[in-house]
Amino acid sequence: MSLLLPTELSLRTSTAHPTPPSAASTTTSQQRLGTISRHFDPRSTTASMSSEPVGDFGLIGLAVMGQNLIMNAADHGFTVVAFNRTVSKVDRFLENEAQGKSIVGAHSLEEFVSKLKKPRRMMMLVMAGKPVDDFIEALLKAGAEPGDIIIDGGNSHFPDTNRRTQYLNQKGLRFVGTGVSGGEEGARYGPSIMPGGNEEAWPYVKDVLQSISAKSDGEACCQWVGDEGAGHYVKMVHNGIEYGDMQLISEAYDIMKRGLGMSCKEMGDTFAQWNKGVLDSFLIEITRDIMYYNDEDGSPLVEKILDAAGQKGTGKWTAINALDMGQPVTLIGEAVFARCLSSLKGERTRASQKLNGPTPNFTGNKEEVLKNLESALYASKIISYAQGFMLMQNAAKEYGWKLQKPEIALMWRGGCIIRSVFLKDITSAYRANPDLENLLFADFFNDAIHKAQGGWRDIVSKGALWGIPTPAFSTALSFYDGFRTKDLPANILQAQRDYFGAHTFRIKPEFASQTYPEGKDIHVNWTGRGGNVSASTYTA
Repeated sequence: MSLLLPTELSLRTSTAHPTPPSAASTTTSQQRLGTISRHFDPRSTTASMSSEPVGDFGLIGLAVMGQNLIMNAADHGFTVVAFNRTVSKVDRFLENEAQGKSIVGAHSLEEFVSKLKKPRRMMMLVMAGKPVDDFIEALLKAGAEPGDIIIDGGNSHFPDTNRRTQYLNQKGLRFVGTGVSGGEEGARYGPSIMPGGNEEAWPYVKDVLQSISAKSDGEACCQWVGDEGAGHYVKMVHNGIEYGDMQLISEAYDIMKRGLGMSCKEMGDTFAQWNKGVLDSFLIEITRDIMYYNDEDGSPLVEKILDAAGQKGTGKWTAINALDMGQPVTLIGEAVFARCLSSLKGERTRASQKLNGPTPNFTGNKEEVLKNLESALYASKIISYAQGFMLMQNAAKEYGWKLQKPEIALMWRGGCIIRSVFLKDITSAYRANPDLENLLFADFFNDAIHKAQGGWRDIVSKGALWGIPTPAFSTALSFYDGFRTKDLPANILQAQRDYFGAHTFRIKPEFASQTYPEGKDIHVNWTGRGGNVSASTYTA
């Protein structure tokens, strides 16, 4: 049976066992694996099989993240077996960074597998998608056995992790899909690690993963997340929140630069000040450093960077998943769209010459605006995390996972890109009330929003009046106002849908009658000409 099944499985079907492929697809898979194996053939002059396994942990992929994780594991007393498809990279690594450490190289996957103690713990840090499937098949061909553990530490999409977990379960191997966040430095000195998959693997990988992870208040920023793709799902939401945080900071920068006319030095000083308070975080810290960084000519480098943002897709995955589940994760969605808009540099340049609008001309109290901007950033950040945890809460119900929200917040407190002191408050809120329906219902965050919303509203208003786009600030405030509104104008939408499409509506309980019974799907002939046929199902 081949693992190389379609990756675009629907979430509804991803929990079913994979269907055996046709003979033709099996032949294609075997041909591809033959090609892969040729890449993995040992070099006769250097490779040799070890008669005695020595490795506690193996890692495939010697890009910077992989090398740094290996060094991290070696620092914590583990003997690590390293492999890379381009085997010359293994030798360079052993001769340089890894020299003198408990790191051994392998020049083929067969040698890699043979050098690991059983049950083998084998981690991949390779490009998401087909390369992960290919390496899994190659490991099976190279001697991986029932009971062994394969860990995918890349940014895989969680439906793929669901599928791989199920496939390897059938083979008797245990698969772990784990999110890893923290960049190069985090990988070297302690990242945030979010493992999920086959829980039987956790007792065997816990010591390694928790040892190399970041620590916050003495607790490892690595806890078991849940079954199948739960770990990669939580990493996906983490990345979505990261998109939101970065967009909010970018909008604050724009308000300061174009609205208040501040220099990069002044903005750097502001970010430095904010980093001493409730906004203390990795992203605020690095933005301060970016503001202070000058090019060779002494001018700020950031002002010379092309304003067209890239993206790898994890923010988009989060927004799409939120839409699939009907969850209003608006801030992450706007952050993704803001990057899309930024990429239209040519069109925006032409539009700037044709479309008119207000130009900022600020003459007021700058310190007051900066205080309000700090409030807007804090309040919007609370909304972003509230939406992210709301999404994970619904995913747990949809996919049958038991996600522990306090532990997720704990995992994000250290090592990762969104790490901040703010996450300690989220951990405390969920530990105080594990059944908390929404983060905004926690007294701490309710009070924080209450104190911040005056400044928040002022910044959104100023953005509109100054002609400075604030999509993340604005959508966060709109979500807050919508969420706190008992009666939204969706009654008009339902009436319109029933008018033109007979999609039916439901009556409010207080207006129920014999004509309009409570809880029933109702269709009205709004014009007297449409007839009485209505849709068979009600969709709110």
